[in-house]
Amino acid sequence: MRPWKLDEINLDVVRRHEYQVAVLPIGATEPHNLHLPYGQDTREGDLIGEQICEAAWSRGGRVVLLPTIPYGTDSNQMAFPLAMNVQPSTLNLLLADLVDSLAHHGIHKIVLLNSHGGNDFKPLLRELYGQTPTQLFLCNWYAAFGDAYDKIFDELDNHAGEMETSLALAYWPELVARKDDGSLAADQGAWRETKFEAVNQGWVSITRPWHLLTTNSGVGNPHAATAEKGRRLVELLVERLGAFLAELSAAPIDESFPYAPDAPHGHKTP
Repeated sequence: MRPWKLDEINLDVVRRHEYQVAVLPIGATEPHNLHLPYGQDTREGDLIGEQICEAAWSRGGRVVLLPTIPYGTDSNQMAFPLAMNVQPSTLNLLLADLVDSLAHHGIHKIVLLNSHGGNDFKPLLRELYGQTPTQLFLCNWYAAFGDAYDKIFDELDNHAGEMETSLALAYWPELVARKDDGSLAADQGAWRETKFEAVNQGWVSITRPWHLLTTNSGVGNPHAATAEKGRRLVELLVERLGAFLAELSAAPIDESFPYAPDAPHGHKTP
């Protein structure tokens, strides 16, 4: 029994621990090229949530991991069969209710561990600011290793490419589809650019219709993936995010939280 994993423990265990931080993973249910399962994002939320909470607990962090929400915003993948969409406004209402529940139970530090690029929770943090006694932190875990990406992986992964396939090979290889010759049952993950340079360069944004962007929902070549790369990635995430959770657990909420009381002005964007 892991005392930091809510769906495994009972009331007696909960009563014996004073949790300081709640971690809520949010995934999605959607296709991931032809070789990865629809539950890829949700499984990543489970995996990374468990690993970083275990690491934080071992460092003295009093964290509790909530069950992963298996649905996210997939309005632009609905041309693919059985992509399951929850509109952002609906998802935000659910999260706001869960935040209220945690506040009621005295947990005032919450980390939203987002595992799906189609989910955008920054507006929710702004909306709830000042409306709840909780302190909300948003962690898109796939943004936590950008500086080290090229040290682990060889090619871009935007969706179901080398990085996500490496995670699957490392932690649920039985769900990775293969051809008769043993190679991945995946296409190359090619994608189209728009006809507008401003969009292609990122100066202007759109919601990408994935059935026009891709062939089979994959963006990024998965064929360079290995299980070893997936394990290296998780080790890095555990090192960084596990330490953060332990630090967050120990930090008192005072009038300057989350800032250091006497911190000088820095040069980085606040």
